[in-house]
Amino acid sequence: MPRLRLYLRLLRLAAVLLLGALLAAGVGLLERLNRRNDLLGLRQTLTSWFLRRLSNALPFDVEVQGEAPSEPMLWVSNHVSWTDIPLLGALAPLSFLSKAEVRTWPLAGWLAHKAGTLFIRRGSGDSTVLARQLQRTLHAGHPVLIFPEGTTTDGQQVRTFHGRLLTGAIEAGVAVQPVAIRYLRAGQPDLVAPFIGEDDLPSHLLRLMASERATVCIQLLTPIASKGLERNALARQAQRAVQSALFGEPAEQPRQAA
Repeated sequence: MPRLRLYLRLLRLAAVLLLGALLAAGVGLLERLNRRNDLLGLRQTLTSWFLRRLSNALPFDVEVQGEAPSEPMLWVSNHVSWTDIPLLGALAPLSFLSKAEVRTWPLAGWLAHKAGTLFIRRGSGDSTVLARQLQRTLHAGHPVLIFPEGTTTDGQQVRTFHGRLLTGAIEAGVAVQPVAIRYLRAGQPDLVAPFIGEDDLPSHLLRLMASERATVCIQLLTPIASKGLERNALARQAQRAVQSALFGEPAEQPRQAA
């Protein structure tokens, strides 16, 4: 029975990915026919529609607290797995910022590219260029999701939020939407969902699809106005909001006697 369940899940996932490929090909055709028109809004809408179906094909029960903002914002989230992208992208039309390696993933990288994803190379020094791209995208009214930790974790910690890419929100004059995402299995931190270390996508996908259903808790926290804030201060404020939502306020350290 577990093996049959795995095969059925993979079959459903393959059907969804085929649908995504057809949508991406259609968008590519429209781009060639309408070179003078900006199709990012259409890309975001179709991508969100597709990611809702992809999320439904994953073995998760999703619980969402809060509401997606109606205005364009820079979404910032802690990062646990590649599955963060379809789960969060299903909530609202978004563009994404992702590591450059994703662009080389079979099919998934091509779909991400067609969805309007911006790719960043670690240590390449192109963060200034990307910040300008983010600013232009946000200023045009298109929300963007980034993972300011710069890497995935096991979900039991929140790493430092790097402020350099939050410059785009400040320059565009838009707020930051903090998001906290947590994976649970039988009420405990999920050890299957995290995509960390030397994990490769095919192996992780098979482990995930063979596992029992887990719960994903997504919290859309109170937006943070970027006006008047320096980028690192904005990053620290967003990080504290996510940290508090996931693990509560840190305990105060006792004062030492003089």
